[in-house]
Amino acid sequence: MRRIIAGLIDYSIIYGFLLFFVFTYGQPNNDGGYSISGFPSFAPICFWFLMTVGFESGLGGTIGNSLVGLKAIPLNGNNRKLTFIESLKRHLLDPVDMFFFGLVGIVTINNTKNNQRVGDIWAKTIVVPLKSS
Repeated sequence: MRRIIAGLIDYSIIYGFLLFFVFTYGQPNNDGGYSISGFPSFAPICFWFLMTVGFESGLGGTIGNSLVGLKAIPLNGNNRKLTFIESLKRHLLDPVDMFFFGLVGIVTINNTKNNQRVGDIWAKTIVVPLKSS
């Protein structure tokens, strides 16, 4: 349950930034929405990257994981921050894990020996309570 809450916190911040950015800097389009094109369209991607990979590999955890007392570590159990590549692998598969409102991630976590989501399996990482690592 804490992993779900952590994900909700992290992606609420990310989507909040996305909405703010698009409505602030976007241009009205023919569909009644807003569009961003060119170089500025990289800002939401950079923000996602900073909030997930940057915080996890640089500070030891995302905001959501830190608030609920979790952190990702290597599968071998070494108590260390994830490397840049480990964190990047975990989060590149976030769209897969979040498919159908997170069902893929939830099913994978509940049916793997180490409670790993697809990104964790590929990156060879696990999520543990801060106290036990």
